Amino acid sequence: MATPTEPTRDSPERPRRPGHPAGTGPVDTGADGAGPDTTGPDGTGADGFGPDGFDEFWRTTLAEHSGREAARFEPAESPLRSIDVWDVTFSGFDGHPVKGWMLAPRRGSSRGTVVQFLGNNTGRGIPEQWTLLPSAGWSTFVMDNRGQTGPASPGDTPDPVGSGPQIVGRMTSGIQQPESYYYRRLFVDAVCAIDAVRARQGRGAGPLVVSGGSQGGATALAAAALREDISGALVEVPLLCDIPRSVEAAADGPFTQIRDYLRTRRGDEETVLRTLSFFDGVHFAARAQAPALFAVGMLDPVCPPAGVLAAYEAYAGAGKSLRTYPFDGHEHGQWQHRRRQLEFLEGLTERR
Repeated sequence: MATPTEPTRDSPERPRRPGHPAGTGPVDTGADGAGPDTTGPDGTGADGFGPDGFDEFWRTTLAEHSGREAARFEPAESPLRSIDVWDVTFSGFDGHPVKGWMLAPRRGSSRGTVVQFLGNNTGRGIPEQWTLLPSAGWSTFVMDNRGQTGPASPGDTPDPVGSGPQIVGRMTSGIQQPESYYYRRLFVDAVCAIDAVRARQGRGAGPLVVSGGSQGGATALAAAALREDISGALVEVPLLCDIPRSVEAAADGPFTQIRDYLRTRRGDEETVLRTLSFFDGVHFAARAQAPALFAVGMLDPVCPPAGVLAAYEAYAGAGKSLRTYPFDGHEHGQWQHRRRQLEFLEGLTERR
């Protein structure tokens, strides 16, 4: 049975790490949709979460590398009778073409849009995999993972950027420095996906929610921090959270790639952990402002629960809640949690 943990909305106190001064708080950066400027006098921002230069790194990255070309939404053939489908190509990091699916209820107006980010070693698959939310009245944009695919959900987007030596998988691709790390490109793709949805639907089209599990949960956290126009976040067992501890604790999955890499690059620990600090979900969580529903499996060998809980505790948005599944691993509640997510989305529409 899921155990809810929900602080009061009136007092969502932001946690602070010992030894760091309180930050200056969010500052509106204008109407371009970029995330709030939370940089403090020491350069870390968000009450000391993240390395020096974290906020400037991401401001510069988005300003210099976000794609600018208009997205293409082409009607796609599908046996679905109550859902319209579009095959989407949008401009991601450095203008690289990224694929996606857009699904929308055919009859009646959409209640809002969920931008879905995907787990490790998966792609956008086929439209018929993504019918739950459109059946509940929510348009759904599914962003493909660049350079990833899987037998259950194949991908269609290449990653044209090379990197230095890496262990098999994406966790160590370009890990030698933040500028070349794979997740820099993926997170920019995520922001560009939101741009594509906003440009098509306009800002009066209802709430826009980011969603994902594991790698997709990490991407959703990043998007919620890097955009200020997010209405909600569905964050399931996010990867890349409290990375130093999770690298040591994980028994399976992508974090073990980092351990394997460090066994081949002894002495590079400081460089690797510095790179990873610019992508830690805890640091993004401390900058996110939208209501959020988290999920954690307390027996998860892939995304250790301590990392997920650290991100939840750091999450700065009011209206956050956590569903704890004490006997679940990486599956974290399965369809029972899908029901919780639908209830969360229902609550967003009631607040409007």
